[in-house]
Amino acid sequence: MEVPNHKNVIESNRQAWNDSARHHQDSPDWQALLDEVTQADFSCLDDTLRGLLEQLGVDGQDVVQLGCNNGRESLSLFALGARSVIGIDQSAAFLEQARALNSRSPHHAEFIEADIHRLPAPLLARFDMALITIGVLNWMPDIGEFFRHVAATLKPGGRLVIYETHPFLEMLDPEAADPYRLATSYFRAEPFVQEQPIVYVGKVEQAAAKSYWFVHTLGAIFSAALDAGLNIAHFREYAHSNREELYDRYLDQEAQVPMCFTLVAEKTQGVV
Repeated sequence: MEVPNHKNVIESNRQAWNDSARHHQDSPDWQALLDEVTQADFSCLDDTLRGLLEQLGVDGQDVVQLGCNNGRESLSLFALGARSVIGIDQSAAFLEQARALNSRSPHHAEFIEADIHRLPAPLLARFDMALITIGVLNWMPDIGEFFRHVAATLKPGGRLVIYETHPFLEMLDPEAADPYRLATSYFRAEPFVQEQPIVYVGKVEQAAAKSYWFVHTLGAIFSAALDAGLNIAHFREYAHSNREELYDRYLDQEAQVPMCFTLVAEKTQGVV
């Protein structure tokens, strides 16, 4: 399979997310979110991420969320005491939703349309904490380059917090005839390619821009963080899923697979 160059992959993924945005806004979850976000203590973070952030301490921090989607997680950070929150995404359509939620929230985040690989200068070396949650790393064709740009947003001593799907889970296909048979290599080099809208429940059978989903091993993720001047301070794997409900079939197995992980890395003092 011939994969476009990285610049074209990133642009195609951007278009794919814009094509998909309205399908998310049509869901009942969106209508509920519009009401929930009006509460001062609104949070959509699950116990794992909220517990980690409480342990690290978000109170009084300037936080950036990279790949913020519709902004619901960014707005949740205020309930933990964040001083300021900026959400960054390259999908203009999802940022429209983020700003709609922001207008209903008693807090005020800022949402910026930008490709993480081309961040505006005012966002560099600005934040105490950078947050990445599920469904960000795998859209990045070059994980090393991505982490360098992530690290550039942090002040010296600033922390990167990741809560992501475990790459082992990419080896399984929950919709296969035998969902417990390994479907692809852990070391898969070529991306998964999809030409339908990106949705979390079911499938939408209509054309959309191609999206490219890359598998990054834990080794690649760790190496990318270290090469970017980030020291690993915390890493933990979990037996629960933070993905689509399809993956819940892998819960509570006698031979349990790792399903997600948290990672915290601190920017080395003196690294620009």
